[in-house]
Amino acid sequence: MRVFVCSFLLVISLLLSFTPLVKSATPPSDIEQYLINAQFQQGEEAFVAKLQENANDDQTRFKLGVVQLMGATQRLTQSLYRYGLQQNFVTQFFPILRLPVPTNPTPQPVTYQDTRKILQDLLNDLTQVKDTLEPIKDNQVKLPLRIGLTRLDFNADGKLAEDESFWKTFSLLTGIPATEKAAENLAIAFDAGDVIWLKGYCNLLSAIAQVVLAYDESKLFDSTAHLVFAQPKTAYPFLVEGRSASGGFDFDIIADIVTFVHLINFPLTEPERLTTAIQNFQTVTALSRQSWKLILAETDNDREWLPNPQQKGVIPNAVVTQPMIDGWLTFLDEADTLLTGKKLIPFWRKREVRGINLNKVFTQPSNFDLVLWAQGTGAATYLELGRVTDKNTWLQLLEVFRGQFFQFAAWFN
Repeated sequence: MRVFVCSFLLVISLLLSFTPLVKSATPPSDIEQYLINAQFQQGEEAFVAKLQENANDDQTRFKLGVVQLMGATQRLTQSLYRYGLQQNFVTQFFPILRLPVPTNPTPQPVTYQDTRKILQDLLNDLTQVKDTLEPIKDNQVKLPLRIGLTRLDFNADGKLAEDESFWKTFSLLTGIPATEKAAENLAIAFDAGDVIWLKGYCNLLSAIAQVVLAYDESKLFDSTAHLVFAQPKTAYPFLVEGRSASGGFDFDIIADIVTFVHLINFPLTEPERLTTAIQNFQTVTALSRQSWKLILAETDNDREWLPNPQQKGVIPNAVVTQPMIDGWLTFLDEADTLLTGKKLIPFWRKREVRGINLNKVFTQPSNFDLVLWAQGTGAATYLELGRVTDKNTWLQLLEVFRGQFFQFAAWFN
């Protein structure tokens, strides 16, 4: 899964490179003022006060959810900045660690418990956003936003530099040309279908966080945290002291990568989190169906984030067809059969007719060892006879999405 913030903001940077999409500039709305000035706490307080006057004001509730999400994103990036997140080939493999956090010249030491707190804080923030959006019932709600103007105070210095805006940050990271003028003129009209979509993404990210927090990864942290953070506090300070200043690829790096894979062997410490995670995953599929039901019922054509086949989306050249939507709904049905254990995942060892019950992986969990899972013995507990998911279903999905199913999945949710 591509993390919501990275995938969403990359799309924003792409949008800002297409000047034919821009419209006439308009003054910032009330919510945009908070986003532009990174005043997420002030925005939250203002919208909470309005909801106290009228609890059924779904437009304000939508705004509140957005500023809470952006506040959560800022807290996450500030935590990663505080501890000196490294930008390298290792961190690029992990969605949260790909966030565009600038280099901290004076990073604080970080412990394993600090990293768990970062993830738990994110989980708490996502839960708050979900709780805020849950009561929204108005199918006519609409929130035009020039999201590219949003700024995040990455380094928590109380000042907003030019490179702390969405459009500037991703222009620098991707090399895609963009301008502040384009950001000022481009709005996405988020609507009721997008409310459900956002709830689904919050559940997806929550599930991933719960899975990580269910296990004890302290040994992995002790031996490889120097690949991720500038000043990790571990039992092996020589790993930090001996780090190559040039960042070149040498024997130490090879040894670290081998160690990283070797230590993906996690004791299970909080099994209840995995039960919550699979519930989150099931909520994602249910919300996605609701979202597409609303999107397919739309008759307008107004700066659509997720368009139906009769609409034009804001993403250039990204056409959504009815076969794509039908294929996505088929995927959701198939995913549900796996999550509930009604169908099994094919086992990769030869001459074994049993499949893996994914539901039991979450509801009857055990320690996780990547190498043993790859070899097959790690999955032995979950093997059983039953109906296995049909590979033709997945091949048809790849065909419908022109081989780009996973790219569209990150967008469709």
